[in-house]
Amino acid sequence: MDSKIIKAENVKYEYKSYNDEKQNVRAVDGISLEVEKGQFIVVIGRNGSGKSTFARLLNALLIPLEGVVYIKGMDTRDNENLWEIRRTAGMVFQNPDNQIIGTTVEEDIAFGPENLGVAPGEIRKRVDDALAAVNIFELKKDAPHLLSGGQKQRVAIAGVLAMKPECIILDEATSMLDPVGRREVMKILKKLNKEDGITVIHITHYMDEAYSADRVIIIDSGRIIIDGPPKKVFCQVERIKSLGLDVPQVTELFYELRKMGYNLPADVLSVDEAYEALLGAIRGKRL
Repeated sequence: MDSKIIKAENVKYEYKSYNDEKQNVRAVDGISLEVEKGQFIVVIGRNGSGKSTFARLLNALLIPLEGVVYIKGMDTRDNENLWEIRRTAGMVFQNPDNQIIGTTVEEDIAFGPENLGVAPGEIRKRVDDALAAVNIFELKKDAPHLLSGGQKQRVAIAGVLAMKPECIILDEATSMLDPVGRREVMKILKKLNKEDGITVIHITHYMDEAYSADRVIIIDSGRIIIDGPPKKVFCQVERIKSLGLDVPQVTELFYELRKMGYNLPADVLSVDEAYEALLGAIRGKRL
């Protein structure tokens, strides 16, 4: 059985230019990649890099100009695959208000399964399971517009979960949240990934959301520039900065200390790792 849930082959996509209708802007320029089931992937890139366009190509919201995208073996260019593709790879957008349509939380979460023709008893079970998965069961009768940003985003994620997806794609879904809301959403995503085996593709501007991923992909000018485990990606500090991006704060600190001559590792990503590295350096008198 194929373990790849997503496969993209030389995918290209263009938009019409706002400045010149006769010119097109190449947003995605020959991206190829494979995603294994159960991976947690973070995609980063500066504004206009093509990462959000690529996310929409994975959900068949956009169709490649050239190349092909397969979701669990289904070609996104085939209209007959459309609903099954979107059930398999659910999408969570930047602004949850654009995704929530129900007058109550449970009504909104039930919307997707109802449109799939799921039996009422199964819909009730899916709604309850999704509410429990994102820890908002007590909010099921509440009006979504009264919730906090983090709670709304959890409702949006629950709505996708009720469709029984194998993959969740999040297009900057934490960008409008405060730090507490961001932590809430990331905790839920990691739980869904580790405990339920759901593949997660998380597009973000926040480097601290990337270091715990299985894989980090950096996109620039519509191409994949760097692709690998977080430690191998973020130790390339100068290269990442040349792309107009940052690295995790701890990685930046250790990079500056190394430039000053301190003998410290280059692949430290978290505060806990920094503590262990500094403690080891002090004990070994390697500073």
